[in-house]
Amino acid sequence: MSCNVLPVVEKGRLRADAERSARLIMAAAERVLSANPTATTEQIAEAAGVARVTVHRRFASREALVEAMETTAWQEIDAAIEAARPHTAPPLVALHQATANILRIKSTWRFALSRPVPLSERARAVQADTTAKCEAIFVRLRQGGVFAPQADTAWLRRVYLALLGEAAHGTASGLCAPADADPDALATLVIDTLLYGAAPR
Repeated sequence: MSCNVLPVVEKGRLRADAERSARLIMAAAERVLSANPTATTEQIAEAAGVARVTVHRRFASREALVEAMETTAWQEIDAAIEAARPHTAPPLVALHQATANILRIKSTWRFALSRPVPLSERARAVQADTTAKCEAIFVRLRQGGVFAPQADTAWLRRVYLALLGEAAHGTASGLCAPADADPDALATLVIDTLLYGAAPR
């Protein structure tokens, strides 16, 4: 019986090692490509502290690596929105929590999330799921009277995403005050701007 168990344990260990290796490479690629989008696989391998052959063992090509990064980033965003309970939490609470969660993820996946439309079909499918979750929150905000009854939730969501992008990338460029770099403070800034603009409150 022990002879049968050992291969299963070894396989599990190998899978875990492969996943850790892949995450290490993707994290290194994110750092390197954020600084230099034309960086080579050799430079990514060096930053990850692995041989180039290890990168190719985990990812068939540089494009496959970037696609894996995009998919992973969008999966994390989808999980972050789901954690905010978009269908059951009070909608403003859900929006704030989802916004803070997304900002935390965007800060670690700037390169991977730099394209409006992801490269891979799988990443695009996950992106579509996140969009549906965001739309659910916005519909609930309109139903709860936070938005006007005639408000176009699709347009409001686009405005929200633009503000979200400015909050994430503006902080990286030093355009926001240091205090605003906190995801919760930035989330408040994004939502207040969406709801009230520059009007006095």
